[in-house]
Amino acid sequence: MRYISTRGHAPDLGFADVLLTGLARDGGLYVPAELPRFSPAEWRALAGLSYAEAALRVIRPFVGDAIAEADLAHLLHDAYRGFRHPAVAPLVQLGANDWVLELFHGPTIAFKDYALQVLGRLFDHVLAARGQRMAVLGATSGDTGSAAIEACRDRSAVDIFILFPHGRVSDVQRRQMTTVNAANVHAIAVEGTFDDCQDIVKACFGDLPFRDAVSLGAVNSINWARIMAQVVYYATSAVALGAPDRTIDFAVPTGNFGNVYAGYVARGMGLPIGRFVIGSNRNDILTRTFTSGTMAIGTVEPSLSPSMDIQVSSNLERYLFDLAGRDGQDLARRMLAFRETGTMQLPADQLATAKQLFAAARVDDQATLATIARTQAECGYLLDPHSAVGVAAAAALRGDRRVPMISLACAHPAKFVDAVRDAVGSPAPLPPHLSGLMTAEERMTVLPNSVAAVQAFMRDRLRP
Repeated sequence: MRYISTRGHAPDLGFADVLLTGLARDGGLYVPAELPRFSPAEWRALAGLSYAEAALRVIRPFVGDAIAEADLAHLLHDAYRGFRHPAVAPLVQLGANDWVLELFHGPTIAFKDYALQVLGRLFDHVLAARGQRMAVLGATSGDTGSAAIEACRDRSAVDIFILFPHGRVSDVQRRQMTTVNAANVHAIAVEGTFDDCQDIVKACFGDLPFRDAVSLGAVNSINWARIMAQVVYYATSAVALGAPDRTIDFAVPTGNFGNVYAGYVARGMGLPIGRFVIGSNRNDILTRTFTSGTMAIGTVEPSLSPSMDIQVSSNLERYLFDLAGRDGQDLARRMLAFRETGTMQLPADQLATAKQLFAAARVDDQATLATIARTQAECGYLLDPHSAVGVAAAAALRGDRRVPMISLACAHPAKFVDAVRDAVGSPAPLPPHLSGLMTAEERMTVLPNSVAAVQAFMRDRLRP
């Protein structure tokens, strides 16, 4: 398996180098030169397997010969061994043909665990084989940071630095990052928005001397391995409801486009997904893009679903690459112009193609609370605000009701105390393994919105 950059100038790489490289050196994102295709029989063969066994079959073609199959199998079983539900990613029925896919049974009770528990172990395996160390840098709007820290804590070959917007994540989200007592973990509150944090990360990767000096690696979904691991739960849930012998639709609350892009990859591998419903909060750049064809950066506004408070969706570039016929040089020009002007217009034919597969809806805070309350009253099921955005979007844009609709439940409601209390009158309790979270001592550093400040902090704290 070879990987190419969406911007057409970086060298092609194998899986292990893509894993450690993260962002391509030309500023693009790595994608497979060609997606593997599964036959109907290969999809059916996933039925009845454990989640880790299914993950091995889905992920193996992307890894190729970079990791021996026995080692990859051991790594995946270890990654999912500690999840709190025996199905790892169970389906729960809400209506006649409506389901939620629970993606909050990992250690940090958010969907990011499903990829990052694998990513941390992949880093360990490849770095050990090469005798190398790495400085991992990531930006989070709430959930990626804690999942990345949990995956990388105490690992001897990795120092991890996580940037999050100061005062713009929930108390539970912040504490999941700042209460980890590990010498290789650094939680950094940036005086800015998530987009500012993401821009700092990209600037550090674009600074090639700095990147090389500290051996910079990525945990955000700019890292292909994150996307690869997220394909698995699309496959297991679709097969559980009858794929490949019936079509499945998915509703995905998303800000950075990484989660729904993993579903797009699964479809490209032959999984019969009819369409994707994208749920946006008030920061609705994706909804505006897929309805009007105009991608325009707005002001990031705080919402009840802070992990989606984003106005620049990094992973959309991977999909735009396909829409543009995989013309990397043309896309590079368009992406640079977008960052300079803050706007991009999709050609009419590309917008028409996108609308055949993607529908999108904006769900504001009031509708989010109403969806949490209604789902609790009608189904006895408690959603977190992000999952509620997806469920509301699915209801608004529901297609053929004979086609199963799976809405991704991306976080445990206990992570968002205030929103859940406002919706139903009382918060959800934290799972027992997090019972001491709200009283534990915090460790974090507040830095200005400055690339230089972050780079200086990293240089000072890297372990030899």
